[in-house]
This record gives sequence, C-alpha cells and structure tokens, in this order.
Amino acid sequence: MHLLVLGGTRFVGRAVVDQALAIGAEVTLFNRGQTAPGLYPQLETVHGDRTADLSALAGRHFDMVVDCAGYDPAVVGLSADALRDTVDRYVFVSSVSVYADQTVAPVEGAAVLDDNSYGGRKAVCEQVVLDRYGDRALVGRPGLIVGPHDQTERFSYWPRRFRRAGPILVPGDPGDPVQFIDVRDLAGFLVGATASGVFNVVCPPLTMAAFVSACQAATGSGASGQETVWVSTAELLAAGVDPWMGVPMWIGDPEWTAANLVDSRRAHAAGLTTRPVADTVADVAEWDAGRSEVCEPLSPEEEQRLLAELS
Repeated sequence: MHLLVLGGTRFVGRAVVDQALAIGAEVTLFNRGQTAPGLYPQLETVHGDRTADLSALAGRHFDMVVDCAGYDPAVVGLSADALRDTVDRYVFVSSVSVYADQTVAPVEGAAVLDDNSYGGRKAVCEQVVLDRYGDRALVGRPGLIVGPHDQTERFSYWPRRFRRAGPILVPGDPGDPVQFIDVRDLAGFLVGATASGVFNVVCPPLTMAAFVSACQAATGSGASGQETVWVSTAELLAAGVDPWMGVPMWIGDPEWTAANLVDSRRAHAAGLTTRPVADTVADVAEWDAGRSEVCEPLSPEEEQRLLAELS
C-alpha cells in the first residue's frame, strides 16, 4: 500500500505514519515542512500548502490518503478535488463534535450541526469528502484523542497530578462516564479498516473511578494512600469553573451530558480495537515524565483554592 498523509508530523498524523510503517506501507508526506521537519528523514516529503496548491502531487497515484487536519470545507474541497482521480480511498478524520444533540448518546446517522462552529465545519468537510468519493471514503469521528505526544494536556494532566503530593480534586461523581480514544488505536482503524462510510471511533465508556484507579496504578500513588477529593459537577459549576477545560477530562456543560456515551459498536464491528486504559495511562505517564515544559490546565494554586472552598 502506498499511503499519502496530509501533514503527518503532529499528533494524529504522526500516529498514522507510525501505524502505516508498522504494517509495511510506503508513506509519502505532504506538508509545509514547518512542524518537526526532521521527524521522518527516511520518508518522501512533498512540500506544499494544501490551502492553496496541491499541484506538486499531480499525476501521482496513491492507494489511500489520510486527511488528519481538515477543518475548513473549502480547503478540504481543494484536496478532495485534486486527488479524486489519483487516490483510490480518502480517509477523513472528523469529530464526534459534529452531532447536533449531545444530550443523547451520539450514533451514526443522527443529525449533525449546521452552523459555523468547529463541529458544524467538520460536518460540512465530511460531506465534501463523501460527495466526491462515495463508497471510496471513510470518515472517522473520534472523541477525545489521547496518548503520547498529545500537547493539549487534558489527559496527561492526570498521571502527572498523581505523581505530585497533596489532596487531588477529582471532578463529578465516581460513576460518571469517561470516554476517549488512544491515538494509536485511532490510527490503526484509519489505516487498516476496509469499510466505507461514517464511524464513531472511541473506546467503550468507563467510569471516572476506573480512570482514577488507572492513574493511581500507573504512578504508584494508590499504594501511598494519596487522598482523592470528589467534587460534584453542580458544586464546580456553582463555583464558576469552566465546564470544558476548568478541570481536565470533565465536561460540565448540561447540553453535553451524553458526550462520553458515544456509540462505537459500528466501528468495533468494522475492526476497531482499543487497548486497556491502564496501558494508555502508563504510556502517557512515561512520555510525560520526560518532558521539560508543560502547561497545567488546572494550576496547583487553583486546585487548592477550589478544594478549600468546596470540600
């Protein structure tokens, strides 16, 4: 298989490249050469700006293209048109944020947003690809993407926090659902699936208590008896905490109560496999421990203020 990756040196693209190489595929990258340009010196890299000109790929045939970072329908349309006659299969990375109603468990076929939000633009991008490629298209709708090399700090915050002393604020209730997808499992599905159409790509929901236990096990904090303090969603919202990034991995927005209950049975039937959460936590903890600079989404000072006020 000869695979073309649009981008290929950031988080999702990097995992896609690694997965493709692991199964013996030939990989070509198309990017501007601005992000980690020396990451894959052994691979062919074609430099260009997908927002304006893909002519450097003219006449090149690829078995598959993976579009990891398409957000603007016009830009996605340029690549979809430019590659339509020379690429056998178009794989587009979308998002579960496309769903219009997040108070019920999102399932493929449900209504999508029709606005200029992130999810609305992703939904239009999906349709651009589906219109041009039909049964040659696969659209993956991942939830929160986590794993090594994730720079958002949403997931890595937790194993890092469990390595630090002091009482730990844990949001919501122990039985609250948590859902995500390890970037390596996402990449495996995108590169390996032979099905066409739209797929929710997430792990089965687990509880916040199970996630906390995995973090404790990966860092050894459970054995040390480190205190965890559960603070309910109602209390956090009443204290003015941002319902999205105020506490990582917590969604307090009442209009998104089912965001961690996404139905992924269709993707699992098509070949999606997800690794144990303990493996993801351990790998992220190992990667994060070697970093020199991090940005704490919940600072120690703010955590202690909330604990003092709410616990």
